[in-house]
Amino acid sequence: MTMAERPQIAARFAGTVGGFPLDVDFTAPAQGITALFGPSGCGKTTVLRCIAGLSPLRGRLNVAGEVWQDDTTGTFRKPHERHVGYVFQEASLFAHMTVRRNLLYGAQRAGDGEYPHALSFDDTVNLLGLERLLERAPAALSGGERQRVALGRALLSRPRLLLMDEPLAALDRMTKEEILPYLETLHHNLATPIIYVSHDIGEVERLADTLVLMDQGRVRTAGPLAVLQADPALPLLRAPEAAVVLESRVSEIDAKYQLTSFAVAGGALIVPGRHGSVGSPWRLRISATDVSLVRMLPQQTPALNALPVRIISVAPHSDTDAQVNLVAALGEEGSGDRIVGRITRKSYDLMQLEPGTSVYARVRSVALLASR
Repeated sequence: MTMAERPQIAARFAGTVGGFPLDVDFTAPAQGITALFGPSGCGKTTVLRCIAGLSPLRGRLNVAGEVWQDDTTGTFRKPHERHVGYVFQEASLFAHMTVRRNLLYGAQRAGDGEYPHALSFDDTVNLLGLERLLERAPAALSGGERQRVALGRALLSRPRLLLMDEPLAALDRMTKEEILPYLETLHHNLATPIIYVSHDIGEVERLADTLVLMDQGRVRTAGPLAVLQADPALPLLRAPEAAVVLESRVSEIDAKYQLTSFAVAGGALIVPGRHGSVGSPWRLRISATDVSLVRMLPQQTPALNALPVRIISVAPHSDTDAQVNLVAALGEEGSGDRIVGRITRKSYDLMQLEPGTSVYARVRSVALLASR
């Protein structure tokens, strides 16, 4: 099945909400996680409310071949007809109900009908680690536990589309780290597409497949996460935390030295420790500040994670900039995955780098984001 044949979510909304002008148009796969990303106040939540039918601006919405809204034909499905699950920043559980009854309320909302990809009650409870919480009241739960119950309730409503509006924003860093693995597991096991709102690039890197980059009520661009991260025309590459996320598989485990090799398109990256099993898929993160470029490798000292690359593009810079951002493709022919590097402007000038130049990238650190 080609990209054009795969089910898509196509959204187009325009108008004003509370004095805020919105004019967005994007297409995303009707599978996996699509992140609406941008600074606070750029319109992400408003887009989510439009998709749910709660902010009925003019426009068009097609979800996997079903037209939910189309001004040209007068089509507008009411919110309860759209079969969306909505998870907010605050869990908003029913305080007078136990966790079990909160979850069952979601199942009751689903009603009758065919839901071939829906999770059962037991599957949902197991997936989100809620077994020991079922008879508790919401007041007896931690913030992370309440959010997992809210997610379970949304899933049990058997949605065609799951909307998540900064579900981790109200949680502290430790609680976020506690709940993120559940979201990653959900990503791997759920056929229902998810649209995830966040202004935290770390969350996006761990979870998203597709990125919709928003700014001041408009969509700047949309596409695969790894592609947009390596686009020199976008602000992602200029951010202090600039990085790329690569999909990989374990290719070898060195038991003697406790090292794991991960195969990516155009090469292999080695990470300390034993991770997964040969063939298991992983998501890796490489920060731009952890990539240095050299013309030649020292012969006397073999270096791990020193890979041939070809410079693809150089981000715009001026004579007053201290550093230069570059995009390079792995492999001698430059046909592999793209990574980004940040070097001093002096090094850039001394090495006379330009698009098409073949060099070596030395990757100082590789972060494991998740087992896929």
